[in-house]
Amino acid sequence: MGQQLLEVLFGDPFAVMNTIGLIAFALVGSSKAIREEFDVLGITIVGLAMAFAGGATRDILVTRVPLALQSPIEISLGLLGVGLAIALSVVFTAPETHPITLVSDAIGLAAFTTTGAIVATEAGVSVFGVVVIAMINAVGGGAFADILLDRSPFILFEDFYASCAVLGGSTYWLVETIGATGSAAAVACAAVTVLTRLAAVTYNWNLPTVQNLELLRN
Repeated sequence: MGQQLLEVLFGDPFAVMNTIGLIAFALVGSSKAIREEFDVLGITIVGLAMAFAGGATRDILVTRVPLALQSPIEISLGLLGVGLAIALSVVFTAPETHPITLVSDAIGLAAFTTTGAIVATEAGVSVFGVVVIAMINAVGGGAFADILLDRSPFILFEDFYASCAVLGGSTYWLVETIGATGSAAAVACAAVTVLTRLAAVTYNWNLPTVQNLELLRN
């Protein structure tokens, strides 16, 4: 019964997660550009870069034409996210740090971790490949957006972010390996990723730096 419900809700897990991820990450990337006072074109470029760079890298790794170049629907979803970010900036003074944006970021991270894991699994790569491609799909766009914003990609710092994608990708592989449906694996992957990310934001989880370890030793 549970599996049948999942199939109804997520008949095509990739399409569902890809749609969610594109809108969410375009919103987050555009919000960052708005904070930096970019013009409308700059806001659009950064938003679309965050939405598509990770997925394009994923597709190149599995030797297929990036989906963004195959369908105008993809770009339309990204532009919808950009429009939502602009609308939020009119309503809120600091859209990048607003809970709506923070939750959207967590949802986008979960969605793109899941799409990366799905594509990697279909490509027949190893468990390492599944986890790596899921992570690249999830954080690649944000890293590229940060470069456009002239700052170091935040995933290279102590924030517990890419680690959530690693956990989610590992969960997808594990659930798929034990024989569950692709829909069940997608739901489990998305749930683990979004919950760990929201917990990290709520409780200020960080990975240790070398300096932290030296302090503990002393």
